[in-house]
Amino acid sequence: MPLIPEEPQIHESAQGPRATPASGRIAPTPRPVPGPRPAAPSRPGRPGPLRPAPPVQRTPRDVAAKPAPSGPAAGAAGAAAPVAPQIQLIPASVEGALDAAEEAVDLLLDSGRTPGDILLITTGEQHPWAAHELSFGETSYWAQHDAGDDVFYTDATIAERAASRPVVVVAVNGGSEAVAVSALSLAHSRAGTLLIVCGDPQRINSVLGAGV
Repeated sequence: MPLIPEEPQIHESAQGPRATPASGRIAPTPRPVPGPRPAAPSRPGRPGPLRPAPPVQRTPRDVAAKPAPSGPAAGAAGAAAPVAPQIQLIPASVEGALDAAEEAVDLLLDSGRTPGDILLITTGEQHPWAAHELSFGETSYWAQHDAGDDVFYTDATIAERAASRPVVVVAVNGGSEAVAVSALSLAHSRAGTLLIVCGDPQRINSVLGAGV
């Protein structure tokens, strides 16, 4: 309900001049003292636009920090699972496995692979390069391996010392079943992205099916 303003009180001296009984003179009219300003009535109608409230500034304390993962989940998030290398089989006889492996190396180099990316392992007779370099002593032989500047040739009996390389080529050119299993298992663990196996497909598949 709108408020009704009160009538302002008028001072008695504002009602006009009055004569003093003593002298009959008209006394000067004193200036009225202003009374309290009446409250302004509310205006009916559409209210003006409301000013939006200022946004609440959140302090860092207001923001709940997301807890960091702990336990096994933290280890799984921090380290990606190792990726198994791709396996490629090149059919070849025992006598032709080494030649097939050398052809595979040539194709890898032609496709852009650097020599230091490739490790070649034989299961039977040593590659001629490995036999030649070992004739100068194992120290010189493994120094070339550690330099990583060229394709490295080794055989299953000493390949355990070889480090990982992006591509490993295995020539199943002889040796017992146990040697073939050991060589393929080692090659699988040393290959970063690609494992090429040259030899008899039936024999290789049986070895790979054994859990290599």
